[in-house]
Formats: sequence, C-alpha cells, structure tokens
Amino acid sequence: MKQKFIAYLKDESGQTSTEYILLVAVAAAIVIKFKGAITKQLMGDDGTGGILGDVMGGVSKNIQSDLLQ
Repeated sequence: MKQKFIAYLKDESGQTSTEYILLVAVAAAIVIKFKGAITKQLMGDDGTGGILGDVMGGVSKNIQSDLLQ
C-alpha cells in the first residue's frame, strides 16, 4: 500500500488538467474583478452606448441604407 501511495505522489500525468483548472480559475477571477469596467466599456454608462452601441448603430445604418436602395 505504501509503495502505491509513493508511486501516486510521483506520478505527474495529472498536472496538465490541474494547470488548466488553475488557468480557468484565474481567468474567471479576472473577469469577475473587472466586470464593471468591461461592461462600461462595451455598453457605455447608460447601456446604449459604448463600443457595442457604436457597432450596432453602424450595422443598423448600413442595413437601413441597403434596404432603401
């Protein structure tokens, strides 16, 4: 039993999954930490502006101009 336990401790094949789990945990922590700043940049202060608002406004204008032609 002792030999199996020592062999288990020396086995390094599980490191890759552990590293992926740690990477996901760090990425999730960063997203949670900066959620407000990211939302503000993407959606703007009032929820209609920001980067996504500019993109969607441009798309709407292009679609409307295409429909009118």
